[in-house]
Amino acid sequence: MTAYDDYGFPVGAQNQYPPPPSFAARVLRQLHAFTIQYIIPWVQEKIQQWRTGRWTIRSVLTLVKGIALVWFVVLYCGERSVFTSSVANCQWDNWEKWPQDASPHRLVFVADPQLVDPHTYPGRPWPLSALTVKFTDVYVRRTFSRIQTDLYPDTVFFLGDLFDGGREWSTRSTVSPEAQWRKYGDSFWLREYNRFGRIFFDHWGDGGMAPRPGQPGRKIISSLPGNHDLGFGKGIQMSVRKRFNAYFGDGNRIDIIGNHTFVSVDTVSFSALGQEDPHSVEDLWRPTMDFLDNVKANKRRAMLRELRLQQGLQPNLPFKHTLFDTEELAKAELPRFEDVLSDFPTILLSHVPLYRDKGTPCGPMREHWPPSPPPKGQKEPLEIDERNAIAVRGGYQYQNVVAKELTKTITEKIENIGYAFSGDDHDYCEVVHRGYSSAGGGIREITVKSISWAMGVRKPGVVMLSLWNPVDSHGNNIATTNGDGFEAGAPTVQSHLCLLPDQLSLFIRYANLFGLTVFLLAIRAMLVAAGRVSSNLTHVDSPVLPTSEYTSSAETEKAELCSRQSDSFDGSSSKSSASANQRKLSIRNSNARTRSASPAGGYGLPATESKYTYPLVQHAGYFPRSESPEPSINTSAKRRPKKLKGFSLFTAELKWSIVRVGSIVFVWYLWLIWNW
Repeated sequence: MTAYDDYGFPVGAQNQYPPPPSFAARVLRQLHAFTIQYIIPWVQEKIQQWRTGRWTIRSVLTLVKGIALVWFVVLYCGERSVFTSSVANCQWDNWEKWPQDASPHRLVFVADPQLVDPHTYPGRPWPLSALTVKFTDVYVRRTFSRIQTDLYPDTVFFLGDLFDGGREWSTRSTVSPEAQWRKYGDSFWLREYNRFGRIFFDHWGDGGMAPRPGQPGRKIISSLPGNHDLGFGKGIQMSVRKRFNAYFGDGNRIDIIGNHTFVSVDTVSFSALGQEDPHSVEDLWRPTMDFLDNVKANKRRAMLRELRLQQGLQPNLPFKHTLFDTEELAKAELPRFEDVLSDFPTILLSHVPLYRDKGTPCGPMREHWPPSPPPKGQKEPLEIDERNAIAVRGGYQYQNVVAKELTKTITEKIENIGYAFSGDDHDYCEVVHRGYSSAGGGIREITVKSISWAMGVRKPGVVMLSLWNPVDSHGNNIATTNGDGFEAGAPTVQSHLCLLPDQLSLFIRYANLFGLTVFLLAIRAMLVAAGRVSSNLTHVDSPVLPTSEYTSSAETEKAELCSRQSDSFDGSSSKSSASANQRKLSIRNSNARTRSASPAGGYGLPATESKYTYPLVQHAGYFPRSESPEPSINTSAKRRPKKLKGFSLFTAELKWSIVRVGSIVFVWYLWLIWNW
């Protein structure tokens, strides 16, 4: 048998008292009430107008509807069309200049996403910080997805700084150097890694995964670390680098892509060699030095494996089972590939730009600081332009360029470098290094813009690379002279800067339109208050429940009610039908009857000596007379509409028109953001 407590709950039952509603539940409740009170009546009114044929051009083409329509168009352009048109302007066919029968390999460089986190804007309060994270993620996700669907690159390379505060998040064995970040550990870093995957890895296949004709397949490479991922030089913690490499791969690697050799170098770790007391941090720079010491042989080995794959052969030579005498063992060699006549063009990848002299200009496509105008009479740009150049300096956990000696070491050990691509600066910079070992003509380095609009540039961007290097079985270029002017030895790389939408200008456009909206609606509200324009508001204070009013004929109404009761009891239908047509219904009050006297005509009950011969239910509603009249409930008696005038009408009309426009526009905007 179940026992119950004093409140009617079973003894021992869990969660007897429901918890208070959450914030989201309260918001949904308010939205529901707003919809019931405003939206549904407005929709019903419009449907009724449509059914009764009362649609007119004036009722349709109102200012409120016109403004909402303008918002629809502006938001769609800002959240959809702008992104589509920006990426469409970068189509490969718009700038590629290869022979007609060429099948180039198409590659996109993405630099410095630097996902916004607590480290980015530490003093920014909530909810502004949460909105910054949301809008930057939406922007990067949209642009990356649009690049995959419209440009469909064969390869995507990330150039470091995947996170903003990745170097600060503690590991299981170490803590952050700064006390304010020590509460963020491995679990937070893993959530950021998952966030990175949702933005990039999940949308890598938005355009499909099938390789384009003539290409072996598609790949995405994100192993190159930046100083915001690991730190810089001696400031790197080994456990932080191991964590990054475990999830993204080794920062030093060689990739054969489009018959070109891409050499990625972890320059943020290698820079520890150029700082004070490098022997104390040899674990940081030694792996990169070992990689550079063997990079020539590894380049050749990777190239020959690629050539064998292209010929349909096994990529690795099989080992021969041979017996050697003890004397011959020292001279025995493992099987190796045959020598080739040439080498693939080499492209260097580094997060930190290579060293250059102070004031080396970056060219006209640098957004933040365009080139300084030359003196009068000089047509060529300035050779030294501090304003347009990358500053040669460093600070806490960063350095704008690799040290000069380390740059020389990298270029000499790799050799045959024709191009270099880097990140870190967030803005575009293009220089030609002629003082380092290269493939001839100097090393053309391009510093790629950040893909995020929160990194100090109004127009983010990516760099597109088109590679075409047809070779024979020995790696020799076999392009022949044709009508397009291509011949053996011609450049095999073409690049293009693809600019992405200016998100800040979009927000400014929305803000200006919002100000114009309020201004126009305020003018309309003024005209309504002045009586020049009719209002759609119904200014009636009509409560949900029936209203109460004092009536002077209360006793008469009660007598009529008693008479209708008597007729109903006697089975008479004439008076009951007549009373049904009456719209006024009142309750019995103290004026209806008394204990000492009865209304004229009685109560319609048979004469009897006993007052309670009939069931008591027949006497329901019998109350003694009171000295003061009581209110009677009247469903038909409504107070007259309360007409608003002057400033009250102006504020009510302005508020309602803003709510109407804002509710529609807000729902449309949320749909555009969350559905891409």
